[in-house]
Amino acid sequence: MKLNPAIVAQAEQLTALRRDLHAHPELCFEEHRTAQVVAERLGAWGLEVVRGLGSTGVVGLLHGRDGGACGRAVGLRADLDALPMTELNTFAHASRHPGRMHACGHDGHTAMLLAAAQCLSQTRDFEGTVVFIFQPAEEGGGGARHMIADGLFERFPVQAVFGLHNWPGMPVGSFAVSPGPVMASSNEFKITVHGKGCHAALPHNGIDPLLVACQMVQAFQTIISRNKKPIEAGVLSVTMIAAGEATNVVPDHCVLQGTVRTFSLELLDLIEQRMRTVCEHTAAAFGATATFEFHRNYPPTINSAAEAEFARSVMLDLVGPQQVLAQEPTLGAEDFAYMLQAKPGAYAFIGNGDGAHRDGYGAGHDAGPCTLHNPRYDFNDELIALGGSYWVELARRWLARSDAR
Repeated sequence: MKLNPAIVAQAEQLTALRRDLHAHPELCFEEHRTAQVVAERLGAWGLEVVRGLGSTGVVGLLHGRDGGACGRAVGLRADLDALPMTELNTFAHASRHPGRMHACGHDGHTAMLLAAAQCLSQTRDFEGTVVFIFQPAEEGGGGARHMIADGLFERFPVQAVFGLHNWPGMPVGSFAVSPGPVMASSNEFKITVHGKGCHAALPHNGIDPLLVACQMVQAFQTIISRNKKPIEAGVLSVTMIAAGEATNVVPDHCVLQGTVRTFSLELLDLIEQRMRTVCEHTAAAFGATATFEFHRNYPPTINSAAEAEFARSVMLDLVGPQQVLAQEPTLGAEDFAYMLQAKPGAYAFIGNGDGAHRDGYGAGHDAGPCTLHNPRYDFNDELIALGGSYWVELARRWLARSDAR
């Protein structure tokens, strides 16, 4: 494993920084303290700092020995926000704010990118510009979309943009990247079935919306099993059903809610259209009516082939072929997808291990899995040096390319 010596020398300070961020989590579009910490560090290292993109986003510009005159630029992105959940760990750097927790490792992502910024600022041994993008509101707020709408890529034009996420279960020292779809689109639906309330002992006097809703739930699964191609991945899950206030009353309405995940917009279009048709016609068949709402949140995250292969080549030099894995697509979602719609790039995983790193904290962590979005999660600080080294080498090598325009 080839770790950057300058980053390794700062390991203690970078770990302290990461744990400070973990102890002070902030939710989407509320990352004021986090943004201040990031901006102060970047400014102290001589980067040009721009704040306020996408509300609380921070951009750091680092020009190479040519002052950026060559026009080449690469974007490196980390996310800032935490999740609205209460941490169960009790080690020294556990969240000090109930109901807020860094349960997805964005504290570590920020630390890795700051490590790279510090290292590159000390040498500036490249030509062109590195654009360090610290994005707010990944966890449902669409912060990437907001930064782009605020002119991110017009103000800081880059030829490519790269992202990196820790991945529990993958061994420490490993990476994964692949071309094509690597994370799914995230979408939500809400259906309100309008029937006719009545006494439960006299059902013939009403129209039972629960019965209609149950028919819809089963019919929706035929979209997955009979309308989409079997080789395409898609998930349609009804996760909430709400109706009624008494056991002897047939309610007059019922609400269904859930999620749809796909790796392509074409399949998403098909599922939405078929759901709408099933909803309307099933309701009509029982004499009911229905309103159908479908909200598209994040699009699928799709790596461009050339940039994924480039990222893979950097990983191979850092950790060797045995530690560079194929990236298994996941039906989770990520708003880095918006950046990949705007620019070529690649979103990769770095192994966070099996959670054994928490044993070093003594009795301070609650027993249980160290998985993402889990109240027992914690980022593995061993990754800071490796992730930072990856960012440094990727930026240097990308900007050295003669075709990086």
